[in-house]
Amino acid sequence: MTSVLYDAPGPRARARSRVISVVGIVIILGGLALLVLALGAPKPNANGAVQPGLWDPTRWDVFTDVQVWRSIGEGVLATLRMAGVAAVIALVLGVVFSFARAADHKAIAIPAAIILEFVRGMPVLLMMLFILLVFSSGQYWAGVAALGLYNGAIIGEALRAGIQSLPRGQREAGLAIGLTPLSTRFRIEFPQAFRQMLPIIIAQLVVLLKDTSLAFVVGYSELLRVGARNLPDYFGNRYFFSFFLVVLVIYLAMNLSLSWFARFIARRSGPKSGKLIGPVAPEPIPDSSLSAGAGVGAGADGGDSGR
Repeated sequence: MTSVLYDAPGPRARARSRVISVVGIVIILGGLALLVLALGAPKPNANGAVQPGLWDPTRWDVFTDVQVWRSIGEGVLATLRMAGVAAVIALVLGVVFSFARAADHKAIAIPAAIILEFVRGMPVLLMMLFILLVFSSGQYWAGVAALGLYNGAIIGEALRAGIQSLPRGQREAGLAIGLTPLSTRFRIEFPQAFRQMLPIIIAQLVVLLKDTSLAFVVGYSELLRVGARNLPDYFGNRYFFSFFLVVLVIYLAMNLSLSWFARFIARRSGPKSGKLIGPVAPEPIPDSSLSAGAGVGAGADGGDSGR
């Protein structure tokens, strides 16, 4: 069996691929085992004292304190609070940017393009610092505004690409039934574009959630700051790497959950599900004349047989 791009692999190629896969898995597992052993090995510090390895129980006894988990929970809630508000702002700005960027009037489209390129070209951390220093908005709103602006620009470009990918007949049909250009874009084109771009939008929201860690620099007490600064300062740098691993696991759990949700949406709205709006082949319409003729013929035969 052959493909459009390449021939199907034969028995020798499949065997070679299996061997390479097994060797790769063994190398990865060996590297992970060496990393675990290296982290667990005791290490001397600058004063000559030997510090226990990462897996020593004395590096983890701090997690029996309820206050530690309370502080970590407050950091998680602060992170989700910033990400949730910034996500709402990003979605609203994304819709506005997509409409302005795809406007028919150049007086609207050109300024929108300039603003989008400026926002997309500025680093998120620099935008946070700019908003904090210029507008004195506080750490929380500096992070929310910067994340909302940047990710809103990205989502707006994704929605604009979705609108432009639609067949021109969609817009022409809306105009033909008497809708205004704005109403056509909002009621016909935008729902289809949003549905097609929904997996990309959710993936961008995963990036937004990860970028909340940049608020560490402006002093906001989100999860990373709590785990890498506040708790080690209180309990001692002895537990720094332990707190770091816990924070890493929590970030991975949140981001992988959102990534799984994005893949679920992609499967539900993808072409295989048949839910995307697109050209559909019309069902065959039976020929009424043939049906009528068949009925007449049947009736004539019936009459002849009766006679």
